[in-house]
Amino acid sequence: MKLIFERGSFSNYRITDLQLNEARSETRSFSEGGRVSYRTTIFLSHKHSDLDDLKDIIGFLRRFNVDVYIDSMDKAMPKKTSGETAQRIKNIIRKCDRFILLATDAAIESKWCNWELGFGDAHKYRDKIALFPIKEKNTYDFEYKGNEYMQIYPFIAYYDGTEHYNSGQPIEQGYYVCYYNQEGTRIIQRLRDWL
Repeated sequence: MKLIFERGSFSNYRITDLQLNEARSETRSFSEGGRVSYRTTIFLSHKHSDLDDLKDIIGFLRRFNVDVYIDSMDKAMPKKTSGETAQRIKNIIRKCDRFILLATDAAIESKWCNWELGFGDAHKYRDKIALFPIKEKNTYDFEYKGNEYMQIYPFIAYYDGTEHYNSGQPIEQGYYVCYYNQEGTRIIQRLRDWL
């Protein structure tokens, strides 16, 4: 089982610059009021300095036939952050079907990412919000700055097929969205079903 992924873990899904331009086009269309398709839409909150991880995660998520909105690629965003920026982000978070925070250490420390997460929490609730926890390479899970967040919010994890449900039934290998209920039991749902 992998609860926190290392930077670069999804590099085999990295999108090319051409695919990044397609994602920009989807983002632009979505932000202008059009819906790209009837696929699930995701607001992908991220720290702008995490571009390499962002390209990897966009590629990974697109395997699930979803549309990903990336605010840093939205040409309609004001050049300088302002109240207008916040209002546009609020409107788009409301409009998207799901909210995912690319939860790197830098994102956990970012005031904007935390603000987006708080707004997403208020409007997406537990069943439509998730963290994608990414730690620095060659670090221990306990060093990850988002551990407390993983106790509060659902998060994406990988099960390798050797784990079992509380009932004893084996958990199929794959990616899941997990959260802890009030009794502290981990609840899991297949990522593709969540999306």
